[in-house]
Amino acid sequence: MKKLLTIKYTAGAVNASMLFLRIGIGLLMFHHGLEKITHFDTTAQHMPNLLGMGKTINTSLVIFSEFFCSLFLILGLFTRLACIPLIIEMSVALYKAENLDFFGQGQASSLFLIGFIVLILIGPGKISVDGLIGK
Repeated sequence: MKKLLTIKYTAGAVNASMLFLRIGIGLLMFHHGLEKITHFDTTAQHMPNLLGMGKTINTSLVIFSEFFCSLFLILGLFTRLACIPLIIEMSVALYKAENLDFFGQGQASSLFLIGFIVLILIGPGKISVDGLIGK
């Protein structure tokens, strides 16, 4: 009980928390990317045409961010760089798809966005490939 009320923390607890956040949020986003890859044609039909690039290119960019950047996030490799496309994607999804409805339909996008911002600010922690190679 005493440990729950203290404001002290150990480096091991922070690193374990960052590992849990990184793997948890990465796996959840990876699943979204895997669904989009397996149903590429259906996904491309429903994808909005942003910046006039075409639905196929937009779908490919979303798949890159959700699948490959999430994979990097799970591994803890180039974590901060991998978070940038994910933050951009979640911001666009929140703005375009959910009409900035933070507390309603856009709640999942908001939670992902907050998680990715935390990861870009704090980093991957020592229990990651980045931590092992000393980045």
